[in-house]
Amino acid sequence: MDNDDITLTAGEAEARVSPANGGRVSGLRIGDLELLRQGHRYGCFPMVPWCGRVRDGRFLDGATVRQMPLNAPPHAIHGTARDGAWRTARTSAGEAVLTYDLTDPWPHPGRVTQIVALAEDSLTLTMSVETYGDSFPAQIGWHPWFHRNLGGADVTLDFEPAWQEERGPDHLPTGNRVAPKPGPWDDCFGMPGGVDVTLTWPGQLELKVTSREEWVVVYDEQAEAVCVEPQTGPPDGLNTLPRLVTPLEPLEATTVWSWRRL
Repeated sequence: MDNDDITLTAGEAEARVSPANGGRVSGLRIGDLELLRQGHRYGCFPMVPWCGRVRDGRFLDGATVRQMPLNAPPHAIHGTARDGAWRTARTSAGEAVLTYDLTDPWPHPGRVTQIVALAEDSLTLTMSVETYGDSFPAQIGWHPWFHRNLGGADVTLDFEPAWQEERGPDHLPTGNRVAPKPGPWDDCFGMPGGVDVTLTWPGQLELKVTSREEWVVVYDEQAEAVCVEPQTGPPDGLNTLPRLVTPLEPLEATTVWSWRRL
């Protein structure tokens, strides 16, 4: 199948998926409300095979030090798949299945599969990474850019993390866990019971972002948008908390966004 944009519909909900632009969900409209910031870099893009920054773009792969391009100098950020064209495997009215083959600069051949499933009151994103050869460390995450303001109402965030990863001057976790601090944030939080963040645009919409994963980055330092990013490990996790993709066991993760009109 080609990689043209795909429109999914369910009730008053409409999601637009853009395989050619990094496999991102480029739009999510609930009635007359577009939830995601529009533009080539925005929407909601998959972070794979790593999330956030990798220190100096280097990670240990077994006994080998790998170097990734420094696309956020002095670090590498948000994986490689958001810069590539994904393929459409199949679609239906409410679901799209996309695939992306890992390639240079990533050193291991493998495949990423993303399923985007729209219901009348929720969007479910599921991603898996499998290897075509040796085992390798990886991460999965999603980076949505939610509009800060919808229908004249600014969003509020409600979540109760168990800790905040202390952020060093290089924007990377120091390894210390601290009590959650007030925003604005470009920070990673631990939620051992699973990610559970509620975004509320008063008088407009309530949206819950949930995942069985226990890590979430919240980024709200820009005027236009707020990002709530569930992921399988913290920033620099390829080094500090690697999750292994093996021939027998892919790495899999899911996030669900559920909403109700107010």
